[in-house]
Amino acid sequence: MFNQMDNDALFTPEQVLENRGRVAIFIDGSNLFYAALQLGIEIDYTKLLCRLTSGSRLLRSFFYTGVDRANEKQQGFLLWMRRNGYRVISKDLVQLPDGSKKANLDVEIAVDMMALVGSYDTAVLVSGDGDLAYAVDAVSYRGARVEVVSLRSMTSDSLINVSDRYIDLDAIKEDIQKTPRQNYTYRPLSSIGLADESDHD
Repeated sequence: MFNQMDNDALFTPEQVLENRGRVAIFIDGSNLFYAALQLGIEIDYTKLLCRLTSGSRLLRSFFYTGVDRANEKQQGFLLWMRRNGYRVISKDLVQLPDGSKKANLDVEIAVDMMALVGSYDTAVLVSGDGDLAYAVDAVSYRGARVEVVSLRSMTSDSLINVSDRYIDLDAIKEDIQKTPRQNYTYRPLSSIGLADESDHD
C-alpha cells in the first residue's frame, strides 16, 4: 500500500505546470555560479530562463549579484543579462579581512519576494541559502507557491522543507548548460600531404 502511494503522485508534472500561473524568478547569482562550478558546466542563461519558466507566464526574472566595478568582463555580462530578459540587482563587493570579496543580497531577495506577492502565483527561487527560508515561508502563507532550484549538496534542508517543490540543478543540468562546441581536430595541410604520400608507398 505504501509503495502504491509512493508511485502515485498527487499531481502529474503537467498539472503542476498548469497550476503555476504567473511566475516570478529570483536568482542568487553567487549561489548559482558556485553550483555550476560544482557541476562542471557553464550556464546558458537563455536556456535557464526557458527551463525555469517552462511555458508559464513570466512576470519578471531577477538576478542578484555582487559586482566588481573594475571587472569589464563582468560588466559586459551584466549588460547582456539586462538586455536578455533579466532585471539585474547588484551590490558592490566588500573586501573581507581574509582578502576575499563578498556581497550578501539575501535581504534584497527577501524584500522583493515579499513586495511582489499578489503579482505572481509561483516564485522560483534559485538559491540554497537557508537564510531565505523565513521569507519563503512568509510568501507561502500569503498564498504563493514557491519552487526552490539549487544543487542538493549546497541547499539547506530548512529551505527545502518550506518550499512547495524542490528541483535539484543536477537533474536539469542538460537543459541549462551551454552546448559544447563540436570537437574539431586541426590537421595541418603538410601532415595530410605526408599521410597521403605514405599511403602511396
